[in-house]
Amino acid sequence: MDRIDARTIDETEVVASVLLAILFAHLLHAANVSWAAFSGYMVMRGHAAETVVRGVLRIAGTVTGGLLALVATPWLLPFWPAQAIALAFVCTICLYGAITAKRAYAWLFFGLTFVMVVLDKVEHPARPLLGFVETRVLEVVAGTVACVIVSLASTLTLRRRWPATRAKPLEGGWHPPALRHAAQGAVALVLLSGLSRFLELPALAQSAITIMAVMLVPITSLGATGFGLVNRRILYRFVGCGAGAALAALFLFVAQGSPPILIVGTILGVAIGRHIENSGRSIAYVGTQFVLAILIILVPDSYAQANLTPAWERLAGIFIGMAVLEPVLLIWHLADPKRPKKAEPEAGTLGDL
Repeated sequence: MDRIDARTIDETEVVASVLLAILFAHLLHAANVSWAAFSGYMVMRGHAAETVVRGVLRIAGTVTGGLLALVATPWLLPFWPAQAIALAFVCTICLYGAITAKRAYAWLFFGLTFVMVVLDKVEHPARPLLGFVETRVLEVVAGTVACVIVSLASTLTLRRRWPATRAKPLEGGWHPPALRHAAQGAVALVLLSGLSRFLELPALAQSAITIMAVMLVPITSLGATGFGLVNRRILYRFVGCGAGAALAALFLFVAQGSPPILIVGTILGVAIGRHIENSGRSIAYVGTQFVLAILIILVPDSYAQANLTPAWERLAGIFIGMAVLEPVLLIWHLADPKRPKKAEPEAGTLGDL
């Protein structure tokens, strides 16, 4: 018992939450089970009250972003300039809100869902728009409900002995550097959308998620361009996803389609990733991305008929998103006459993704 601490309990909670989210996603017939599993991972906090608030914000952002995309997408697809303007506007506003606003998590998922729906429709014109929005909501609900159940049970039992440290609230207010920073993400999204007109890029939605995720930096560490911080996050995302993919590939080779072995790999990967994330060091983001790769690859949409092609496409989309964002960051940084000093890394980062 001496080896058990709040960190150990947290790692146990997220493993249980991810497994329950996978179960719920299958029961709800969600299309992208790994997204439900990742929701089950990311929503979890050390106290049930914090988990509920975070889950409500994630659902609210997903629903509102999905509804806006449902209305706007048919008007945006035929005319690319309108699509580019809409993506840029929503990305800028939502990234700014995700960095500075009190309800940052809702702003983040409002923007993410809108961008995901629009770009998925660009990539798959024949896919029913309403069905895609519905499954995004189902996946988030499955992950959130799983998190709340596990968190509530833990708060009433284990957390009484091993309580978690409460997170500090964000400080709001007008922040011009944050707006400029958000605009860089918007430019990268427009570039991604433009490239998709000439190149058959896989998993456009996953590339867009990557762009917005790595741009999500703490406002206290944000300089004039955020160049150093974002590049560090890109590096950590690359390392985390690469390491997670390597471990997942090993389990795929051993499993040969066996669901129990895939589930064991999922449990081990989630526990390792959360352990890294809870290290309190600047490399914590590596752990989050490690888990992302594990879930994308080892959690198929159907264990009975496991098709791993979508998993590898989603992983490719992550790396494409980083490749599109990097030149935007570099040009913006070089064009800034007042280049900031190197920012110090921080272990904790907002809502994160």
